[in-house]
Amino acid sequence: MRTNIRSILLIISGSVAAYKSLELIRRLREQDVQVHSILTAGGAEFITPLAVSSLTGTPTYTDLFSLRDEVDMGHIRLSREADAVLVAPASADIIAKLANGMANDLATTALLATDKPVIVAPAMNHRMWEHASTQRNIATLRAQGIHIVEPESGDMACGETGKGRFADTPTLLAALNGIEPPSLPLAGKKALVTSGPTYEPVDPVRFIGNRSSGKQGHAIAAALAQAGAEVTLITGPTHEPTPAGVVPVHVQTAEDMLAAAEEALPADIAVCAAAVSDWRPDVVSAQKIKKIDTGEEFSMNLIPNPDILKALGQHAQRPSLLIGFAAETNDVLEHAKQKLASKGCDWLLANDVSGGQVFSEDNNTVWRITRQSTDAWPTASKRAIAQKLVDEIIFTLQPKTQDTHHG
Repeated sequence: MRTNIRSILLIISGSVAAYKSLELIRRLREQDVQVHSILTAGGAEFITPLAVSSLTGTPTYTDLFSLRDEVDMGHIRLSREADAVLVAPASADIIAKLANGMANDLATTALLATDKPVIVAPAMNHRMWEHASTQRNIATLRAQGIHIVEPESGDMACGETGKGRFADTPTLLAALNGIEPPSLPLAGKKALVTSGPTYEPVDPVRFIGNRSSGKQGHAIAAALAQAGAEVTLITGPTHEPTPAGVVPVHVQTAEDMLAAAEEALPADIAVCAAAVSDWRPDVVSAQKIKKIDTGEEFSMNLIPNPDILKALGQHAQRPSLLIGFAAETNDVLEHAKQKLASKGCDWLLANDVSGGQVFSEDNNTVWRITRQSTDAWPTASKRAIAQKLVDEIIFTLQPKTQDTHHG
């Protein structure tokens, strides 16, 4: 059964049924549902974070006080960026904590912080399920509007028989299907994103390229898709996985990328985050250039590549909102402002890449430059930068009224 939602936060707590959550993840991913996961200490006694992440394709979070996790996602964002939160399996312990407002680990903190629908799928010994305390806690959760997927009756791992078995995957998918899909602020909007490097061939084995990892561009494509946009991701060679819900177009050269970008028009939004090579060889050898043929020295003529951002800015089907990137090593703001004026785009995100580390790192520091203002954004993960950019896009494109204020 296909679900209505596009992303969930899956909390896996301590139950022998935890292994069944792996099949649930697999089914959700088959339906292009993005899954972020929290594995409690009890859950980790039955399955590993690696097993979960290998199926979700995203990090598995375990520690409330992990500095890395807080920088990367943060428990507040983790609990609110999903369309729904599913606790499956839910132990008697986590049910009691949720019913009584306890928040002493990452899972319970996320549950208290969320403003999204919560679904709880209990799994425990039948006597634990029937206990008055558990039933009182379940009643409390129902009164709070939390959806309860009743456990099933049958043989249990402990050798006893009764009600307490973890619901099967189709039942859980049906419960998710009953959740109203969230309001998607960019629904109906078309977006194109360029990402990664371009490779300009010298001969069949050599190329001119750069250090771009594609992390920032792919994160932007993911955030746009999560907001409901129809996203075409035009990407050069990169090891980054294709985000859920986007249409990938794989290219090699700058000319290929420009052709793909023009093919993706018309679009409401274009974000040119790719690090496009400025030059390419004027002649590409059909065979490997041998050192014995050239001597110790070798030279080639380079010619300019097409300027994709400028071409889109001058295109007859120019996107309503055109955003570029400026990777600079010195005089960052001055060069970025000049680029904004010359390219004909609406915004420019500038970052300092001196030293080259930004290309491979997970964090970024940028300035957003428009014709009216320059805003310094604090250092954050590339996913957080992507989300902030999409938040600004949503605000800019939403219908304005006289009383609208940007807070």
